[in-house]
Amino acid sequence: MIQDILRRFLLESAHVRGEWVHLDTSWQQMLQRADYPPTVRAVLGEALTAIVLLSATVKHQGSIILQIQGEGPIHLLVVQATPNGQLRGLARWKTEPQGSSLPALFGDEARMVITMEAAGKSERYQGMIALEGESLTQALEQYFQQSEQLPTRLWLTTGEQSCAGVLIQRLPQASNATSFDPEQQGEDWNRVSMLLDTLTHEELQSLEPEALIYRLFHEESPRIFEAKSIRFQCSCSQERVDTMLRSLGEAEAKSILEEQGQIEVTCEFCNARYQLDKVDVARLFTAGVVEPATHTLH
Repeated sequence: MIQDILRRFLLESAHVRGEWVHLDTSWQQMLQRADYPPTVRAVLGEALTAIVLLSATVKHQGSIILQIQGEGPIHLLVVQATPNGQLRGLARWKTEPQGSSLPALFGDEARMVITMEAAGKSERYQGMIALEGESLTQALEQYFQQSEQLPTRLWLTTGEQSCAGVLIQRLPQASNATSFDPEQQGEDWNRVSMLLDTLTHEELQSLEPEALIYRLFHEESPRIFEAKSIRFQCSCSQERVDTMLRSLGEAEAKSILEEQGQIEVTCEFCNARYQLDKVDVARLFTAGVVEPATHTLH
């Protein structure tokens, strides 16, 4: 059974690399945390699939975040993947979209930002482009063309139980190559792209990676690498909540307590709820060992 894995592959004769991903349990865990309308659910699944593919393609050791903001029915979509296979995401919408094109989902002036955060450091790289095209696939292919300057193709699909995707990308030419034939490389890329276009959503959802890659590219002598596990996991924690409250200051925390009786923080990504009462807050601002506050999951 296919379940939450990423597989890299290489088409050596065509000078093309690829990634295949299938999300099952992790996708279901995210759907349990919000009642997304069908069109919102579809583009969120595509974005989650895409961010896993991006994380495996770019040379980067930290987390990668894809964010789309606009004035349309969906005003925010954020997905994040880490090098060790952790994945999370959310979408925020005002009304249910009446179409599935990018303008219908996010509005005409939406922007897409891809952020790469260095592991364990405050450094980050951001790339921002207008959200152009009819689909997320088209927008991301344009992003790769602008930022990586490498021809890239994607297939993304979302279903009730799973979401999946395939990415192929032409390998950069080595600086010391002596037999580079740009015309032949162009022909190879066009041939592999045409093969990818024969893929169906049903095949992408149901076929095992070996079967799917062989069905598409068996004449290209594909080499498939070991599977990498993907899992839903949020980075929120009681420690992060405590740090955030300390940054507000004791006076502000006590003011919230007086107004609401307790402090409640809910993580937007996973709906984990952190509750602190007067005793918990007093301990936060008292020197010494701080006992954990009440933490309940919903």
